[in-house]
Amino acid sequence: MKIKLKRDQLDILLEKSKNYTNKCGIDEVGRGPIAGPVVSCAVIMGENHIDGVKDSKKLSDKKRRLLAEDIFENAIAIGYGIVDNHIIDEINIRQASLLAMKKALENLKDKNDNPVKANLALIDAELIDSDIDQIGIISGDDLVYEISCASILAKVYRDDMMIEYSKVYPEYMFEAHKGYGTKKHYGAIDAHGISEIHRISFMKKYYEQANRKIG
Repeated sequence: MKIKLKRDQLDILLEKSKNYTNKCGIDEVGRGPIAGPVVSCAVIMGENHIDGVKDSKKLSDKKRRLLAEDIFENAIAIGYGIVDNHIIDEINIRQASLLAMKKALENLKDKNDNPVKANLALIDAELIDSDIDQIGIISGDDLVYEISCASILAKVYRDDMMIEYSKVYPEYMFEAHKGYGTKKHYGAIDAHGISEIHRISFMKKYYEQANRKIG
């Protein structure tokens, strides 16, 4: 089974998924930044429902991290998929995002580091290259509990990666903007050029505009 649903078809998702035992939520973060990887998380949650879980973009950093602790404690299995900027430049960001989701699904492990296989993947707006049954739903990161949990874990994981990158490349202030194209970020690129973790394919339009200004 592979089906894609609109945001107003949540009732179909609930009906189709009710008999599965190992339901896995999958989401990715980092499609928009001009630097750093795209990161996906897959998570199978336990029976305890955590209050306050929703799309990671609608949460403060402090709230995300508090919820992430509860998700880690209650999760049956978690997996991450990371695709770096070089692969993003090679295959484009959408394909890189799908690859990260597939990797996350394949990397599912329990707290004892044992591999765990999901029998249904609930995915935010996408379907991926896997034989596992899948339901993709638009706005799933805000509507489906398991996908929201994955969204939070992926966001915290990627943010922490960018904070670590900021120690290697302090001049770009990755800890502040997490690789997104802010005014200060572009200013740092003007001053220092691009780093090893910048997405060249995302910089073409910026350089074209900069060249027009110089000309």
